[in-house]
Amino acid sequence: MGHSFALVLHTHLPMVINHGRWPHGSDWLTEATFECYLPLLETMQRLVAGGVSPKWTINVSPVLAEQLASPEFQRELAFYADNLRRTCADSRAHFDRQGDRAIVALTGFWEQFYDRMWELHRRINGDIPGALAELQRGGHIELITCAATHGYLPLLSREESIHLQLRTAVETHRRHFGVPPRGIWLPECAYRPRYEWTPPTGRDRGRERRMRPGIEEMLAIHGLEYFVADHHAVAGGQPIYPYRDFVRMPGDLALETPQMLSMRPRSPYRPYRVTSRGGTGQAVAFIRDPKSTLQVWSREVGYPGDPAYLEFHKKHFPGGLRFWRVTDPSGDLGTKAVYDPATAAEHVTRHAEHFTGLVRETLDGANGKRPALVCAPYDAELFGHWWFEGPQWLEHATRALVAAGVVLRTLGEALDAVPPRETLALPEGSWGEGGDHRVWLNRDTEWTWDRVYSAEGEWARDLAKLEDASPDLRRVLTQATRELLLLEASDWQFLITTWAARDYAERRVAEHYAEFKRLSEIARNVRRGEPLAPDTADTLRRLERQDFCFPDLDPSWALGQPAKR
Repeated sequence: MGHSFALVLHTHLPMVINHGRWPHGSDWLTEATFECYLPLLETMQRLVAGGVSPKWTINVSPVLAEQLASPEFQRELAFYADNLRRTCADSRAHFDRQGDRAIVALTGFWEQFYDRMWELHRRINGDIPGALAELQRGGHIELITCAATHGYLPLLSREESIHLQLRTAVETHRRHFGVPPRGIWLPECAYRPRYEWTPPTGRDRGRERRMRPGIEEMLAIHGLEYFVADHHAVAGGQPIYPYRDFVRMPGDLALETPQMLSMRPRSPYRPYRVTSRGGTGQAVAFIRDPKSTLQVWSREVGYPGDPAYLEFHKKHFPGGLRFWRVTDPSGDLGTKAVYDPATAAEHVTRHAEHFTGLVRETLDGANGKRPALVCAPYDAELFGHWWFEGPQWLEHATRALVAAGVVLRTLGEALDAVPPRETLALPEGSWGEGGDHRVWLNRDTEWTWDRVYSAEGEWARDLAKLEDASPDLRRVLTQATRELLLLEASDWQFLITTWAARDYAERRVAEHYAEFKRLSEIARNVRRGEPLAPDTADTLRRLERQDFCFPDLDPSWALGQPAKR
């Protein structure tokens, strides 16, 4: 079948609509839309129009898809676009008064860029999920799913929670994209095999022990055939962590979990069947290629740190436009030189050619006589947001790979073309710092898991009484289930640990937990036969409007029945 290359983009933001705007909130989503989602869509459409089928595998997390399809998002994006137009005009006037002609010209560059993105948005009728679905129907990309709210699956304390995350994901994906997903991006590439598990924190830590199924067993139940795992899980060695600002502190919690230090290293350039000892199901793992990962992720040694590229960290205020180039990755922000788009474009071409050579060299050097696959997964927000030239680089790299004779495949196509021949027991871990759970479970986030575990236990007890629930009770329990899903998002622990938006994340955990507890109390009152009081009904309507995701949510999805395929 020959060697092949699979690009995988993980596209996700937590529920931010109706939860603030600036500096933390819906501006994250609107900024990512203008700087990442629309540029990537433009790139794919341009490749297809030029006769090149990109064959990218794109995960759109269910909670992101819900936001992109909402009327609230359209209003927020229009508001943000108006601000961008004013920002460009104000910045141009400011630098014109200063006589800085180079930056005045760059304000025109930004104006043209944002106008082009807004025109693309208008051309697709504001329907980014629909535009992606059209590319998938044409065979140009494959859309896969993620856990519903990006819940960190290995640390959730109940199978019901994992079933809920997965079943909601499958149902939401089908509703937005027309077909159920074959594959899934496990949040944070976090995996747990079958073993006797004890809660790592909370009142039951070290006391409650029970056999938990492997994540692959849960995937199999819901018809999800494959996922992506980090390379260190099969090849050994240190994981490559893209967010280097986080350093583990002494005293952070550690998990005593089965690891595979004695397992013989395997090649990361082929897929594997994953199963746990004693398990009843399996899934296929594609392995992240460490070489291409480092080359594209790293600001220190990779492409994004090139002196000609746009500097992410230096912005002009007010407005936040960026007018300077990297210049020196380790240099002071005050020493940055003015950005030149033409020079940056030349470097994009050179880096695309270099990447193509790296992929071909990797494929040719892969051990064994069987076909090799380079699986290159990235956070989509790297391209365009963190690395402004990223979408342009992806276009050039895709064309260069095709011209060099490299076969491009989606993960589904790769699985069909080269089925895995080996079965392995994957160790517990993630693609985070240290390859374990420390980014999400540490002394600064332990309290968030106490809230999650408390809510999970209370919710599971309510589930047992779901069958005889009245319409009012079912409605209350459904919203409580929605709040639990939002509480479980792994984004909150990540933002706390990395200090990226700690106050915001801590507030979101507290808010969703408080709303869950309030709804649980309402459910108890309704179960006792009390009618919904006017103020209680108002609270329920407010939460349904505010946290509108998953309108077809059914709490019984947590009971482990798969969706119809």
